[in-house]
Amino acid sequence: MSQTLPSWNLQGLLRHPAKDFKRLTKDLESRVSAVEAKRPKLTPGMSADRFKEIWDQYETITELMTTLRAFAFLWFSENTKNQEARAFDTQVRNQLTDFSNRLVFLDLWWQSVDLTNAARLSSKAERYRYHLDTLTRLKPHTLTESEERILSIKNTTGRQAIETLYGVTTNSFTFQLKLKGRTTRLTREQLMGYVRHPLASVRQGAYRALFKVYGEQRDVLGEMYKSLVQDWGNEGLTLRHYSSPIAVRNITNDVPEQAVDALLTTCRKHAGIFQHYFQLKGRLLKIKKFQRYDLYAPYAGKKAKYSFSRAKSLVLEAYQAFSPQLAQLAKQVLDEGHLDAAVRPGKMGGAFCYSVLPTHTPYVLVNYTGESRDVSTLAHELGHAVHGMMAAKHSVLTFHSALPLAETASIFGEHLLADSLLQQEKNPKIKAGLLLNQLDDAYATILRQAYFVQFEKQAHQMVQQGATIDELAHTYLTLLREQFGRHLHVEDEFKWEWLAIPHIFASPFYCYAYSFGNLLVLALFQRYQSEGPSFVPHYLQLLAGGGSASPQDLLAPLKVDINSMAFWQAGFKRIHTLVNELEQSMP
Repeated sequence: MSQTLPSWNLQGLLRHPAKDFKRLTKDLESRVSAVEAKRPKLTPGMSADRFKEIWDQYETITELMTTLRAFAFLWFSENTKNQEARAFDTQVRNQLTDFSNRLVFLDLWWQSVDLTNAARLSSKAERYRYHLDTLTRLKPHTLTESEERILSIKNTTGRQAIETLYGVTTNSFTFQLKLKGRTTRLTREQLMGYVRHPLASVRQGAYRALFKVYGEQRDVLGEMYKSLVQDWGNEGLTLRHYSSPIAVRNITNDVPEQAVDALLTTCRKHAGIFQHYFQLKGRLLKIKKFQRYDLYAPYAGKKAKYSFSRAKSLVLEAYQAFSPQLAQLAKQVLDEGHLDAAVRPGKMGGAFCYSVLPTHTPYVLVNYTGESRDVSTLAHELGHAVHGMMAAKHSVLTFHSALPLAETASIFGEHLLADSLLQQEKNPKIKAGLLLNQLDDAYATILRQAYFVQFEKQAHQMVQQGATIDELAHTYLTLLREQFGRHLHVEDEFKWEWLAIPHIFASPFYCYAYSFGNLLVLALFQRYQSEGPSFVPHYLQLLAGGGSASPQDLLAPLKVDINSMAFWQAGFKRIHTLVNELEQSMP
């Protein structure tokens, strides 16, 4: 399929990296110095107007720093082999670390203010209220100013450097796959397209090619992981006194431990519904011995291909049918050249959306190969984009939603697309294939992600106790086999899969946000189907909230109780319905 895929234009951020870096850092130096000069005037009894003025200045500084940080990351991500971009990224990190360290005193001072004066001062700074509340919530885990500065400097050449090294290392991997008698060298993005190939031998070959490379690099990647886990524990538990490794994420997310426990317990409890689904899928595809290699085997033995133009149309039409406002925002991302879809050697794998500033159209990266999954990925990432754009009225300090809600709009977008395709399709066999795709996605974004976190909970404890890389791999494989049950065979080489999961390296315990978001969306989408257009304003209000309140508070108007297992089980009811529909349609 010959087509020209778009690459983004980053000139809306910086036009001349070296020149703009000097200009912006000079501006930042002046602004940071101005805030530093006001430090002696910071007292609990200061006027609310003066307090707001300082935070207005801090907001502007954050906007400038965010612009620099965003450009550096986006430039690096479009080609991780670009030495100039890598050097610029390092330069930006180091400079911004210095500015951030010099402003640490502001957060620490706020945390020292008594509750009475805090309420008085924040009354004039409503725009920053949730940010200020977050600082107060983190007070028990905040260190002294000098200690915070030391940690920030250490992280630049420590944790962040290891994360960058992992990305550079794994993005340079190529994989050899034998196709029609010829060995082809592929990027990971290209390789993973073949795990959905009609031929079992090709699917198996793709997985084996993946794990051959990661398995060969297990010592290097495993030591990276262990170092990152130790760093997470040393800082989070030893220095900041969080109760557990996952508590660091929970408190940052402003989600009660009870809610996360209820979510993970419910997911583990309902693993059986996915085990039953994979048995049905094996029967439908006439696979006698269904293995982990076959998890994403395509229905009807043929993979549909979508031109990029067709993919854009499908996604925008799905958003348009739900909300013209969201469709227009998604179109804006495309029209302004903020999408990079081309597949290139060295380009960062996977997909992401970067919402830079409330006033700036987000940037989206995908690796588009024409598979049906790529169309869903486009809908997903544009969902992230419209979420950020809907929250544009908020400050840069509060427009990003907390992780558990960060996946809501993206996953909802995927469901809008899937529902649109189901309604348009008249062929029963193709409809069955779409149903399979929905259930495959539900597994990948709910149970699979929850089990990543189950592994992390054990792995973090094991690393602190001196576990080896092989012992971590054994634990991962044990949980994987529990996840799939006795009817689906999991080969030993899957024990290296955890080394290929970037999130557990860079963002420990991040993945429960996917389970949270998907089960939440299943419940909300069911309400949309029953309530119709009257549901839309409530959903848009949720998106418009951005990160201006806790997930609990933002969901309260929708009558959602995230602490209740009954709520999470309601999400699984929808999955049961889909599995039953599939079973009843089978011959």
